[in-house]
Amino acid sequence: MTTPAPSDFKNAVAVAKAVLSAAASVTATAMVVQSMVHTIVPHELQGLLFSRIRGFFSRFSNEMTMVVDEYDGFVQNELFEAAQVFLAAKQSPSTTRIRVSKPTKENHFTVAMDRNQALVDTFQGVELKWVSASRQLDSGHRVHHGRNSTVQYEVQYFELTFQKKHKEIVLNSYLPFVVSEAKSMKQGKKTLKLHTPSFDRVYGGPLSDAWASVNLDHPATFGTLAMDLELKKTIMDDLERFVRRKEYYRRVGKAWKRGYLLYGPPGTGKSSLIAAMANYLNFDIYDLELSGLRSNAELRRLLVATANHSILVVEDIDCTIELQERKSETRAARMNMMSTDYPREDLTLSGFLNFIDGLWSSCGDERIIIFTTNHKEKLDSALLRPGRMDVHVHMSYCTPCGFKLLASNYLGIDHHELFDQIESSITAARVTPAEVAEQLMKSDEPEVALKDLVSFLADHKRKETEEVIKEKVCQCQLVEENGGTEEESDKCEIIEE
Repeated sequence: MTTPAPSDFKNAVAVAKAVLSAAASVTATAMVVQSMVHTIVPHELQGLLFSRIRGFFSRFSNEMTMVVDEYDGFVQNELFEAAQVFLAAKQSPSTTRIRVSKPTKENHFTVAMDRNQALVDTFQGVELKWVSASRQLDSGHRVHHGRNSTVQYEVQYFELTFQKKHKEIVLNSYLPFVVSEAKSMKQGKKTLKLHTPSFDRVYGGPLSDAWASVNLDHPATFGTLAMDLELKKTIMDDLERFVRRKEYYRRVGKAWKRGYLLYGPPGTGKSSLIAAMANYLNFDIYDLELSGLRSNAELRRLLVATANHSILVVEDIDCTIELQERKSETRAARMNMMSTDYPREDLTLSGFLNFIDGLWSSCGDERIIIFTTNHKEKLDSALLRPGRMDVHVHMSYCTPCGFKLLASNYLGIDHHELFDQIESSITAARVTPAEVAEQLMKSDEPEVALKDLVSFLADHKRKETEEVIKEKVCQCQLVEENGGTEEESDKCEIIEE
């Protein structure tokens, strides 16, 4: 083995020192420049500046960068949401900056990459670099209390960089893998949400601000609903069939959505059924209040901001559907308080129906639309046709089957000597499940609670009979005053007796 000459060794050491010195100098310079940028350049421009710098140097490399924006036109980008969830689970020990939050009543922390942070992932031997960035956008000018202002909001995006030769692997394998993994992660720790419109934020910000949400912690399940067993099974089977038929809907050329009309007297469990459906499917609920909307444009913006795999609810549709002639006092007050350049045309029935089953209904997948009403007969026939309301569910008064389920849930019993008496009178009494449940809650002792229920049913039936008789007597008085047929007079004599 040949021993290196002392002069060669000294030269190698000198070269190494020079390289290290140059590297240290470059590193120090880069740190100084970065510090100056953070100090001098406004925060909202830093993401844009770093993006431009990366774009400049990318021209001289064999790398490709894909940009994943938060929004794709009017709708949220599913890939962006998936990347957020996927990358949150990929945080490495070398990560220096993350965003952490804990929404009220959540059981876990939400972790996400902070702006201008990078993360390297590996897939099938391919190295992929993710960078989180953001930019400020102007949503236009607004006049508020006589003052003209520009409304700005932040839009986030990811940059995914890799070797150009791996483009097909990234598009055809890696990105579908990210979406699939994120979906599994979200389902595993998803907290159901109840969303309500933020009318003051419908304009002037990102679509995600159009709805405000709280945790949906409703205990209702199909097992606790006081409904006919066959009806419950029919609804559950329909829901299961709906969620597994994505390719079927695409093949027949229909939007992947399903419409339900829940109708019946107040207190029959319409809201509980909606909550049970959400818990069963693990879907969020969007509670749409039509009376607060000013125009078709606002409705469109709200609906495109709803997520896939969700339930859209319009309660008491019979009270809010007279849209063409509605002149809300709230709307008038808001219009006096605020003037905007946005459209102010009225919200119309035709516009509403177009969003339910027209072209805009295809802007989303796996959505359920539910209308509730106490008076089905008052609804416009245009709302009831198949394709809009596919399933009509009659929420009836409490049945013997419903009573047994309530007794089991509230009193913990399946049999009692008073059951036969209660079951024979509960149908004739025409009481709602809510009324029966209220009676059962009055005592922890089954004997006491059931006796109180027997008395309640008897009183309810007596009062209902008295109301019917009073109504008949009033009708007879009108017959006597205005004159009637002989048959009507005979009926009145029987009632008086």
